[in-house]
Amino acid sequence: MTAQEIIKHMESLQDDKQRQGLIRFFKTGKGEYGEGDEFLGLKVPQTRTVVGLAGQGFPLSEVPVLLQNRWHEVRLCGFLILVAKFEKLASKRLENDETAIRSRDEILLMYLKYADKANNWDLVDLSVPKILGHWLLLPSLLGDQDYKRKVVDELAYSDNLWKQRMSIVCSWKTSQMGDPSWCLRYAEIHLHHPHDLMHKAVGWMLREMGKRVSMDLLREFLHQHVHEMPRTTLRYAIEKMSEPERKQWMA
Repeated sequence: MTAQEIIKHMESLQDDKQRQGLIRFFKTGKGEYGEGDEFLGLKVPQTRTVVGLAGQGFPLSEVPVLLQNRWHEVRLCGFLILVAKFEKLASKRLENDETAIRSRDEILLMYLKYADKANNWDLVDLSVPKILGHWLLLPSLLGDQDYKRKVVDELAYSDNLWKQRMSIVCSWKTSQMGDPSWCLRYAEIHLHHPHDLMHKAVGWMLREMGKRVSMDLLREFLHQHVHEMPRTTLRYAIEKMSEPERKQWMA
């Protein structure tokens, strides 16, 4: 399938009733965080089915056509195609394969180039851990750990809410793989972020870090920051703790 064939197919699946619900759910009204976004009315499993139809043979050069499309679901399809390509190249067998490393780097650079097209939380959350997050812990020909930190810092300190969200949500994968450093670094950077979506993201990533790596590390972070962190962040971070301990932290 070409990018244009994918777009045509997805447009044929348009569901106006579901579209209205998505418009409300993703806050597309004037002044809301998803202002102006346009939806076909497709559910995520439908979009994943299209990704499967495109297959691993879908040319990487065609993906930007999808990422720059007006429809939210078409952009999601483009990002999920990048995820599928990256994951195939990130298997244990290919981790240190030079050709695979070059291809992963190419996907990562494309992802970063079109990062502003991931302009809502679902587009970020369904793609950034499996591309950027995984890349952070894999061999790369682009640079060392300092380079990787610079890549995420540029997202964190940008003036774009969704790029900022990328910088913390990418740590879902790094924590899953046993490295808490990325979560702790960007949770601290974003601790005083003004937007509720970031309060939730930071708390969520702290919770995942505690669950996947160390609850003691989470408690240590909370001891340092509990008196300054937003209540929403705290509630999300302690969600997996026992009820008595949650009450202690909230007090």
